[in-house]
Amino acid sequence: MLLAWPHDSPLVPRHAGHPTGDRAWAWWFLALLVAAFVAYAVGLLLLRLGAPRVALVGALAAAIQLAPLAVPLLLSTDAWAYWDYARVDNPYRDAPSSKPADPAFPWVGSAWRDTTSVYGPAFSLASEPVGLTRSHDVAAWVYKTLAALAVLACAFLAARLSPRPAFALALVGWNPLLAVHFGGGGHNDVWMAALVVAALAAAAAGRRQLAGVFWALGSLVKWVPLVLLPLRALEARATGRRIGHAGFAVAALVVCAAATWRYGFGWLHAFGSLARNANHETHFALPHRLQQLGVPRDAALVLFAALFAVAYAWLVREARRGRAHLGLASSALLVASPYLAAWYVVWTLPLAAAEDDERAALLGVALSAYLLRQTIPL
Repeated sequence: MLLAWPHDSPLVPRHAGHPTGDRAWAWWFLALLVAAFVAYAVGLLLLRLGAPRVALVGALAAAIQLAPLAVPLLLSTDAWAYWDYARVDNPYRDAPSSKPADPAFPWVGSAWRDTTSVYGPAFSLASEPVGLTRSHDVAAWVYKTLAALAVLACAFLAARLSPRPAFALALVGWNPLLAVHFGGGGHNDVWMAALVVAALAAAAAGRRQLAGVFWALGSLVKWVPLVLLPLRALEARATGRRIGHAGFAVAALVVCAAATWRYGFGWLHAFGSLARNANHETHFALPHRLQQLGVPRDAALVLFAALFAVAYAWLVREARRGRAHLGLASSALLVASPYLAAWYVVWTLPLAAAEDDERAALLGVALSAYLLRQTIPL
């Protein structure tokens, strides 16, 4: 993490989010990140052979996830975009460029300056207090801290749910990619992940209405839980478990009413981000990799969409038999998505840990390894 502090380090995004500086720092960062990931993988293998005290595993997880709080914002300006959206009059109507004189505007990445928010109303409402600060350092530190704590919440909740608590805790808490992009980058995907795992924990404790509240809040941060929720509902029906419909409905109604009062109906456009992302790609997305082999873009997208449909049909069948496989469902979504970012791994790893699903855990670790290089400015 010390590599982020030199004034010429490109690991820290500057104005407009364009990396500048000596790229030797980025190469050293990647080498150390790979070494940390190898240590993580070896640690997971050793945990399969023994059963160390959960407290020791948890202490190491806390050290790993909180360490990036000691450095500036890493590798992405997304946290500053969140800050700017919290400062404009209406993030679903007004892009950051609507207030070019605002102190947040110079720190927003150039790709987001003319774009309205694609995040759900629960996140936008929760972000409004951050909009009160005029300091880019304070805004980054708040989002980084909340993200790091949310990763730890995912890890500890997964450990409570798993029959192998130490392994589940390490699977999430020892992952250096999560540390870099949440404690380091402050991305909001982990808010959604923590709410989904909290829903599973509440349901396991018999608090079904509270579970419904968490499912609603997670879905109103990002749309991803809406893919998982039908599987969970089918599993509940197969196993005779009652569902907290009232908790979900009340929480959704309260947040949607508050968002409509605050933003009008513009917040509904945030859920169109899935369709918009289908028209954009990241180089690390697997459909894009297929295109690099000469497959036409449309054919690659259709192929992966079909593969996801087949996988989801199998997941539906399994859920009707009493096992939802939420970790596998989120992994399948990541594999098929044309827009794949490194921090999206948090969609699947906590669920794989909570469900003690070996296949989903292996996919999550493999995706983490594959995405280590992404966003590092080499």
